[in-house]
Amino acid sequence: MNAPALHLECAGEAGSPVLLLHGIGGSSASFAPQLQAFGRIHRTIAWDAPGYGRSPDPDGAPGIAGYARDAAAILAEHGRAHVVGVSWGGVIATRLAADRPELVRSLTLADSTRGSGLTVESAARMRQRPAELAGSGAAEFARRRAPRLVAPGAAASVRTGVERIMSTVRLPGYRFAAESMAETDHSDLLGALRVRTLVLVGAEDRVTGVAESRRIADAIPCARLEIVPHAGHAANQENPDRVNRLLLEFFAEAERPPVADAIANSTEGTS
Repeated sequence: MNAPALHLECAGEAGSPVLLLHGIGGSSASFAPQLQAFGRIHRTIAWDAPGYGRSPDPDGAPGIAGYARDAAAILAEHGRAHVVGVSWGGVIATRLAADRPELVRSLTLADSTRGSGLTVESAARMRQRPAELAGSGAAEFARRRAPRLVAPGAAASVRTGVERIMSTVRLPGYRFAAESMAETDHSDLLGALRVRTLVLVGAEDRVTGVAESRRIADAIPCARLEIVPHAGHAANQENPDRVNRLLLEFFAEAERPPVADAIANSTEGTS
């Protein structure tokens, strides 16, 4: 199966693959700190989702399952990967891990959610966003929304960077993404995941919040929760040193063989 014609930012030529899936107001540019750090050790791939960045607009609404299929097509070409999803990207990553677990070496859900279909009200709020984008234009849309994505004390350069990236969103990509969130509730899916999972959340996330990440971590059998200090919803951009260290340690841990296998391997040839 050929990967869709999506734009991919890549770093590194050796090591196991890492696939980075951005949030609904982001693009591959959201992962600049991770591409630089991970590329020293891993083959790192950050996508522009369909209808985002330099990727073409999809012909119709893919839905979460469709976005997950697009991500799976990338991994079918590049190999089993550590998958990192931020916010909306985490919802896509969750469906990818559920539908194609053989492609996912480990799963990281950063400042993510079970979907906006948890309540009628949250789904309606998500469906209102594309009209706001259409009415105000991308620059004003980003100016209004970006400040909530970072912690109140975030550096001005971080706030400006988040706003700049969000100002590149466009229709229909954003509309399709918002609809995919509005129609999704992964509450009943999490307990069936059997992928080693790290749930990350900024301590000052005012969008999805610590409580939602805690619920996700509690529901996934193989998950643990890490709360990132001095960070809001855009934790990977606000506190990249801490996030990168946690992720690289998690990737290394996920690649180590289980203890039983390690013991068995160490005793081979001694009998």
